[in-house]
Amino acid sequence: MTEKKQRGRAAPDSKTPAVTEKIAETASADDAASNPALKALAERLPLWRRPGYLVRRLHQIHYAIFFEECDGFGITPVQYGLLTILSTNPDADQVTLANALGIDRTNVADVLVRLEQRGLIARMRSQNDRRMVLARLTSVGEDLVERMHPAMAKAQDRLLEALGSEERDQFLATLMRLLEANNKYGRATLGASKMDHT
Repeated sequence: MTEKKQRGRAAPDSKTPAVTEKIAETASADDAASNPALKALAERLPLWRRPGYLVRRLHQIHYAIFFEECDGFGITPVQYGLLTILSTNPDADQVTLANALGIDRTNVADVLVRLEQRGLIARMRSQNDRRMVLARLTSVGEDLVERMHPAMAKAQDRLLEALGSEERDQFLATLMRLLEANNKYGRATLGASKMDHT
């Protein structure tokens, strides 16, 4: 077995996130059972009534569905979001991309490097400000965005398939209200005008 494979394999006594989460829930339930005050708190706001917990679980499900539908492209949701932005905003700079995606500039830089290595984007210095690096899709990148779009759209539909048409619109509108109301707490400020790109 190579060193790389050994590093990728979990140690025998390590726990997967799901197992760790289950252990934590069990321990929490045991503690609550032995402590009436903790039990009362847990009953007042159980996990399945906590928005943060539900959002995190839904995010995990979205990633799983996305990778099922987009298997073979080798592209993550964040990478596809960035490619989508560049498809309508060529020659965007790193700050613009970070604000549109709602992630920090360091992460955007990492994503850009990976996409450039695959020949999906090209980067060049701005003629107006040599410190600024601009990015645009290559013809290969344009082709990938177009070919991948149906699979990405199917992943979004699958995520929402339990909802009727009106419920979907209401759910998305509610998400937008929550994002806009709490935008200042995000790692990168997401402008309302940018939200429709991702």
